[in-house]
Parts: sequence; structure tokens; C-alpha cells
Amino acid sequence: MRRKRNAALDDAMVGLGLVAAIMVVAISPASADNSANIPPALKCADLTGWKMPGSTATVTKAEMVPEAPPGTVQPSPPAPATVSVALPPNCRADGVIDQRVGAEGKSYAIGFAVALPDRWNGRFLFQGGGGLNGSIRPPLGYHAAGEVPALARGFAVVSTDSGHQGAVFDASFLKDQEAALNFAHASVGKVTIAAKAIVAHYYGQPAKRSYFTGCSTGGREGMLASARYPEQFDGIVAGAPAMRTGNSNIGLAWANAAFSQIAPKDPSGKPEPAKTFSAAERQLIKNAILDACDAKDGVKDGLIFDGKACQFDPAVLTCKGDKTDDKTESCLAPPQVDALKKAFAGPKNSRGTQVYPPFPWDSGVAAEGVAIPGILATGARSPVGPPVWENINVDQLEDRVNAGGMDRLTNTAYWTNLSSYFGHGGKLLFYHGVSDPWFSANDTVNYYERMAADSGGMELVREKSSRAFLVPGMGHCSSGAALDRFDLLTAVVNWVEDGKAPDAVVATGPAFPNRSRPLCAYPQHARYRGQGDPESAANFECK
Repeated sequence: MRRKRNAALDDAMVGLGLVAAIMVVAISPASADNSANIPPALKCADLTGWKMPGSTATVTKAEMVPEAPPGTVQPSPPAPATVSVALPPNCRADGVIDQRVGAEGKSYAIGFAVALPDRWNGRFLFQGGGGLNGSIRPPLGYHAAGEVPALARGFAVVSTDSGHQGAVFDASFLKDQEAALNFAHASVGKVTIAAKAIVAHYYGQPAKRSYFTGCSTGGREGMLASARYPEQFDGIVAGAPAMRTGNSNIGLAWANAAFSQIAPKDPSGKPEPAKTFSAAERQLIKNAILDACDAKDGVKDGLIFDGKACQFDPAVLTCKGDKTDDKTESCLAPPQVDALKKAFAGPKNSRGTQVYPPFPWDSGVAAEGVAIPGILATGARSPVGPPVWENINVDQLEDRVNAGGMDRLTNTAYWTNLSSYFGHGGKLLFYHGVSDPWFSANDTVNYYERMAADSGGMELVREKSSRAFLVPGMGHCSSGAALDRFDLLTAVVNWVEDGKAPDAVVATGPAFPNRSRPLCAYPQHARYRGQGDPESAANFECK
């Protein structure tokens, strides 16, 4: 395991960072995975037109990409953030699988792109997508990779549109059966097989190890890879997985409706749930959460690491008398307190069953000025579906989700039998921002606990196969007043190839300059030792 000298920084868009296993560990561009420098066996142009035997997979274009200086490549365009390290020269092979004409006469295919570095380290990585996919993002392997994406380390990397073209939340492709099936699950298997064949053809030998990293939809795809394609991958990193979006959208609708009941109305009489709490009231709520929970981890620093000990009750903010303008920043009216409690508690059906878990009380619930603001700032608006829920019938919504074919196929929340994946030594890491406004971190924890229970128990699973990391203050996949930069790619590689399980991953972030903290493997959390610089991860332990 390589020792780290300085904290690595990730690109600002993805907000991912450093790695460790109690010791601080990192990858630097100079030392990144140079155990093998395998040259191509072919010229890049020779890949153009290559067809995978026994498959419709075809390379439509293969061109050399010159070395890219730091700060010149956007990992997730049109977002302006750039990769902060140089990217090596590589052959980019674009291709299609199952090209055809589908519903309503539209053309469909699974589009993909493979980046093949001139000096290959023998590893393959599948880069997960986001939203409803619909575009081929640059194949870099940037998720949870710190400052140095997988391509810069020498990995061959593939990314895909999952079988259709369109805007990130354009669902029109669902009219086509095969496109819907490809998005739900099939594209992961098809692209993996095709990309591995291209890698083997180009270098004259197959990949020695295969990895998967992704967040949100990419996190769901990572879970899908472990469950449905267990033999294809050695290590998987699944972030904030969109594992059951039907239920998570009910959770957001429930919170939105709670806010809408008391929200001010626009000129047309429509509630504006994002205005249920003023900016000052949102700050009041955040401060009260921190007052109740921040110091539980041994130091008051604006971050809540001991989430299990956080017992916040919004009732402490209730105004003693009538709420007046002079009390705006000091208390909440009783209806506001009730709406806050109801929204965060999560929906239950008429039988009293929790349909979606509560959202955690965390420091980022009021986050503003970020790509995906906190749940209070958005009024619990979902990226899909109605912006305002004036009324809600949980039973009806749950029945609709349970009856939906796409919800059943895309759902990765209930399959917990990973015996084949773990049986061949596969490792699975999860991470989730505790302040995620779209998917409750409690849902990921719930899956992890159920999966562990069905796989030999938490102790055995943590020792042999899977670990999970919660990121206080972090929103969806990144951002917020959080330490949102960490490197789980190195962690999973070290576990797969060297048998070194990650007890903790060191995180940094621009929100707290010169600060580092260990993100401890669940159910442990970081706790200040009581002495030494509280800004340094070295003075914290996992408890």
C-alpha cells in the first residue's frame, strides 16, 4: 500500500477525494498504477470497423486523443469543472451495439466509448451513468477517484448512453421496449462484454482485473452489476444509488406535500414549497441540528459524524407565542414545526408500513448555491414528476410503483444474494452523502444491513466483501459544506488485489480548506481523540 504525502484533489463537479485505511493513502499522477505498462498490439485506426465475433457490437470510429493538460477536460459536460491532472494519450474507440429502428420509427442503439491508454495497466473500468443516461460521457473513470481519474492511472475505461439518445431526464425512450430494457439492466452486461473484447483485441490480451464506479444511476448500475453480472467485475464502487426511484419519489412527494400545506402561494394560488421556510429560517434549522448533534463526535466543527447519536427534535424551535417578524430568525410557528417533522419522517401507507425511510437530520439540509440544493431549499422537489404536491395518497402511489414494470426491473434494492459475486472475491463499496436531497442515505444503509444479514452477517461481510461510507454534509454525489473529495477507487483496488480492506477513507473538500477527516466504514464513525489538531484526520479514530 502506497503512503500518501499530500491530500489529492478531485474535480469540483464530482466532488470526490482521498483514500485511506486508517493510514492515509493516495495515488499521484507520477506513481499511479505503474505496475504494468502494456503497449497496444494494434494501431488505433485499425479498430475502426472492427466487429465483435458473434455480436452486433461494432467500432464505428477509432481515433488517437493526444495528452490533455490539466484543467482542459470536462468530465461531465456541460458542467464547467475540469480534471485537475493531465490525461494520457489514448485511443478512443466509439461503437454501437444492436443498431436498429424502434418505436415510432426512431433509430436506437447502445452507444459506447472506450478510452485505451498508450500505457495500459491491465485493468478495465466501467464508468456508470447518471439520470436517465442518454449521452456518452467522456470515458475517464472519475467517480470516487480523487484527483486522478482511472484513465490517468492507466485503466481502460468505457462509458455508455445505455441504449438511447436524449436529455438527462428525457423519458421518451421508454416507449421502445428494447431501449427500456437496456436502460433497466441489459446495457450493463452488453457493454461490458463488448468493451472487454475491444480491450483484449487492442492490447492482444484480456484485462487482468475489472472494476465499476458510478454514482446515482451509476450507483444503481454498480449494484446491478454485482447482482446480475457477478462474474464480470472484481471491484465495484456504488455511490448514492438510485436503487428504487419509485419509492424515493414517493418520499419526496410526501415531504413536498407536507411543505405545500403551509407554503406561501404564487399569484395563481399554487403553493411554493421551496418558500415554506425563509432563508433565515432554513439557517435557524441547520444551526439547531448542529447544536443538537455536531459535538457528538468529540468536536464541534460544522459536521455530524455520529449520525446515530443525532436525536434532533424540531419542537425545540417552536415559538413561545405568536410568530412575529421580530421572531423570524429565532423560532418557527407550530405549523412549520409540524411540517418539518412530517416531511423528514418519511411516508407510511395506511397499514403503517414505512414506504420510504426518513431523511437524516444533517448539516446540508439547507444547502444553497450548489448544483443540487438541500431538501429545505428545494421544497423536496424531485428531478422528475410534478414540482408541487398539494395532496398525496401514499397507498395509490405505492400501488402504482408496485405495478410498474420499469420500477420492478430497475429496482436493485431487494436483491441481497451476492454469493456468486462475493464467492469469487468480488468487493463492493458504497458511499452516500448524508444530506442527499433526492435519495435518503438511510435507504442505502438499510440495503447494506439487509445484504450483510443475508450474506453471513455484518462482521463477515465487512471483513471479506463489502463496506459502506457515509459522508456528513454532502448532497447528491458531491457538493455542499462537506468534505466531499475522497478516493474509493484506490481503496477497492487495494482490497481486491492486495487484500487490504479500507477501514477508513480520508476526505477533504474546498468547503473546509486545510481540513481532513476519516470517513469510517459503517457502522463506525470518526471521533476526535481529544488532543492534537482537530483539522487533521490523523487525530481522529473510528469508533
